Amino acid sequence: MSAKVHILGPTFSSFVRSVMLCCEEKGISYETKFEIDGQPLSLNDETHLQYHPFGKIPALIHGERSVFETATICRYLDATFDGPALQPTDIYQRAEVDEWAAALSIYVDKAIVRQYLLEFAFPKGPEGQVRLDKVTEAEPEVARMLSIVEKQLGDNDFICGSEYTYADAILTPMLDYLSGTPNATSLMPNNSVLMDYLLRMRARPSAVNALTSDS
Repeated sequence: MSAKVHILGPTFSSFVRSVMLCCEEKGISYETKFEIDGQPLSLNDETHLQYHPFGKIPALIHGERSVFETATICRYLDATFDGPALQPTDIYQRAEVDEWAAALSIYVDKAIVRQYLLEFAFPKGPEGQVRLDKVTEAEPEVARMLSIVEKQLGDNDFICGSEYTYADAILTPMLDYLSGTPNATSLMPNNSVLMDYLLRMRARPSAVNALTSDS
């Protein structure tokens, strides 16, 4: 079966993985490539900007349509395709999912991914070494973001209550990557609310492909 949607971006991106998780949860066939018609793209090149005018990833291509920004893509997928709902029908509960998806995409992503994880993934120190001073500098804000997320989780199974939503798809790849960093056990101790949550998310069938791709 040919892919129903094309996720434009590399699968190591946490946000690309969020969209993959949504597709997996809903049973949507997809392909994930940072190319168009077999031609590789570069960030901010002319073709890339046609699909994301701000030069970010991911973007979604669905037939003649294209959508950019992760949370918007996830909402579009949920509204367009059959399968388990990724957001509640109740207006207030839906707003809660929207607000947490936005907060995770902006504040939590900035602290955990942009200012912390990227230093390990693409170190900028001499001879490609991780700048440990930058890691140390970033850790307090990482810890603060994690405490906010942990408070929101509380005793719930998911970030916005008792049901899986696309906000969980946005959060999970960040925590999954964070768990592999040298200081992960101090940031997310075993048997903590966050680690227990991550283990539940990893156990979902959707995680098999979405959290293990390496292209």
